[in-house]
Amino acid sequence: MSDDSQQEAQEVLRRVFGHAGFRGLQAPVIAEVMAGRPALAVLPTGGGKSVCYQIPALLRPGLGLVVSPLIALMADQVAGLIQAGVAAARLDSLTSPEDRAATWARIEAGTLDLLYVSPEGLLQPWMLERLSRIPLSVIAIDEAHCVSQWGHDFRPEYRLLSRLAEVFPGVPRLAVTATADARTRQDIREGLHLGEAREFVASFDRPELALSAERKAGTGRKRVLELASARRDRPGVIYAGSRDGTEALAAELCAAGLPAMAYHAGLDRDLRERRLTEFLASDAAVMVATIAFGMGVDKPDVRYVIHADPPASIEAYWQEVGRAGRDGEPAEGITLYGAPDMAWALRRLEGQALSDEVRAVQVRKVRQLYALLDGGTCRTAAVRRYFGEQAVADCGRCDNCLDPPKAEDLTLQAQKVLSAAHRLGGRYGRGRLVEHLLGKTREPSAFEAGLSTFGVGAELPAGAWRGLVDQLIFDGLLREDPNEGRPLIGLGDADAVRAVYRGERRVEGRLVQRHPGAGADASTTPGRRRRDGPGAEFEGDPQIFATLRAWRRAEAVRQKAPPYVIFSDRTLAEIATARPADAAALSRVSGVGETKLARYGPAVLALVAGQTPPGDGNG
Repeated sequence: MSDDSQQEAQEVLRRVFGHAGFRGLQAPVIAEVMAGRPALAVLPTGGGKSVCYQIPALLRPGLGLVVSPLIALMADQVAGLIQAGVAAARLDSLTSPEDRAATWARIEAGTLDLLYVSPEGLLQPWMLERLSRIPLSVIAIDEAHCVSQWGHDFRPEYRLLSRLAEVFPGVPRLAVTATADARTRQDIREGLHLGEAREFVASFDRPELALSAERKAGTGRKRVLELASARRDRPGVIYAGSRDGTEALAAELCAAGLPAMAYHAGLDRDLRERRLTEFLASDAAVMVATIAFGMGVDKPDVRYVIHADPPASIEAYWQEVGRAGRDGEPAEGITLYGAPDMAWALRRLEGQALSDEVRAVQVRKVRQLYALLDGGTCRTAAVRRYFGEQAVADCGRCDNCLDPPKAEDLTLQAQKVLSAAHRLGGRYGRGRLVEHLLGKTREPSAFEAGLSTFGVGAELPAGAWRGLVDQLIFDGLLREDPNEGRPLIGLGDADAVRAVYRGERRVEGRLVQRHPGAGADASTTPGRRRRDGPGAEFEGDPQIFATLRAWRRAEAVRQKAPPYVIFSDRTLAEIATARPADAAALSRVSGVGETKLARYGPAVLALVAGQTPPGDGNG
């Protein structure tokens, strides 16, 4: 990017979005697009991916076209752009005929800067034909991991976006995502016909995000209630694996006095929209959701994500926990998991119409996720290494960093479990296997009582044996046959089992699983950082901050818009700290662009001065 182009981009960033400088890899990505070349950018959630195509759309001649997979995500981005004074619109299944006609009129008049569409809508022949007559500045493919069959959220319609290279030759195409390993990135390049496009991959570190994981006790629902109750003053997302699970868990949370609501694809569309709107506007609501909620959440102040049921892969895990802390403030990702969850994930893959190669990759991804969750190393470092980062240091904030687990040599105990499972012939579940090891089987047959493994496990309590069975399932040394809802335990990988029998492979682990906050306030989960102000280092006036938030909430209700598209908490905190006395000082606050300064400046300055804002707050 030439000096003039770089200066122009910096000026748009300041004037429109109110930021003094680019972050991370934003500047080089923008430079590549400004030069008219395609690119692939993998930037972390909250890392400002959208700026990478929004600024080129404003600077290059023509209409910026953004392909996005979810209506909620499109609506959120369009609302934020309009607040910043950008001419943006979306065309989707919820757009009324009148709005659709008005949007096309703006497109054809050349007065629209950015248009958001779904892949299904864009690929309609009439849509492609009509847009092919319009000069385009850039085509952005958001959530580009959906292109890849190796990723965690493959969508066949995304694969058809390869046509864009033919229909719009010469228009730079930018594929962006927050989660893609090397294989997925290569598949994105091939699937979108990006050729030799440059690849920009930022660090996957999220310094504001503290991760923890613990094995479930039963369904884990009681633990979810404890964790959410300890965070009742903060907005959160809880992921459950089924529609019924979201409804049941939301009902229990409501009964415990938390403002919780369920969200899944089976709900009436209007109800889903109302619940999403309520969640986006709330300072403390809890959304209990299936992955249908996933990418549609652009709310920056989600303070925690709890997986009541684990995700499908490390990519999905990072995408979903990444919903927390997008504003850069301290946040948590807490995952509950168990061996039945992994068994269910593997069974689900068996039932899908996948090629042998794709199935093998997806099975490996499931096992990699559970190795991360059940492992004793730094969780953030493990994620970063998974995505290909080199020389990664421990984060110092996850549960394993703050309270390192003490690994014990469990090879002898593992040999006992494997031997017992072999002798019992895979005919029993984990409860009966543990009873057998303890010699406590009720009315054992003469055959069972005569086995050499009957009662050999008296050195450990039942809970420790159950935990070891889980670990051996995670390690692939045992397998769990679903048996129509009554799982049976048998031997896993034969070569690995023989290696343990012979002492060629050690089994290490911990016999007692930690429960963050167990026996105490669940807010003491490792990584949990309490704060009373809007940020860990907040030094501003808390009364001004509270007043600004109340004004913002009222303004959002009046406009029927999410509060954070008006100003983020971080911007309000900076205002409460700087206490600007005039428009010039307010304009130097990050997040206050020219349009917002003109629209909200008088009201904000009056509130900072302790006065009643003029008019209705619009200046």
